[in-house]
Amino acid sequence: RRTRILLNRYQIRTNLSSYNSFNKIKKGREFIERLKKGEDLALVSDAGTPGISDPHYHLVNSAIEEGVSIFSIPGPSALLAALTVSGLPMDRFVFEGFLPRKKGRTTMLENLAQEKRTIVLFESPNRIQKTLHDLYRFFGDRKVAIARELTKMYEEVVRGGLKELSAQERNWKGEITLVIAGADKKKGKS
Repeated sequence: RRTRILLNRYQIRTNLSSYNSFNKIKKGREFIERLKKGEDLALVSDAGTPGISDPHYHLVNSAIEEGVSIFSIPGPSALLAALTVSGLPMDRFVFEGFLPRKKGRTTMLENLAQEKRTIVLFESPNRIQKTLHDLYRFFGDRKVAIARELTKMYEEVVRGGLKELSAQERNWKGEITLVIAGADKKKGKS
């Protein structure tokens, strides 16, 4: 999708092949065999740095196990971009990817409520309002930054307290990264 647009823009003609959680075993084997035969392959993502909240870890791990050399070319990462514009402490943080939709969600929120480091989460626009309500219920009124569409044309960062932002009804769009203040070191909840 986006990768093809970028490649076309720079007149780079090459084949693309998808790699996702549904085909990671089959495609992973295929890619490793091609690498072992001396082909050069690039792992790219339409949504930031490959390997962050997606199955690319499995491919990299398989390459390492097979003795295939790999290297990284750093690119944009919503995780780090959101941290840098959040206004919250960045010296220590924990990244949890997407919260579970159902099973395990309550347990994870209870555990994260005690986390003293800054917390970074990814969320979809369809679930952000519910997540903000849940965060306020479990965490109390902590500072939060909602970073949306980072490094894109409609980039936006909304900062405030969980109480305030969970009460605002809004039609969120795009890719969302939440940065939440850690628990007060004395109380647990901020």
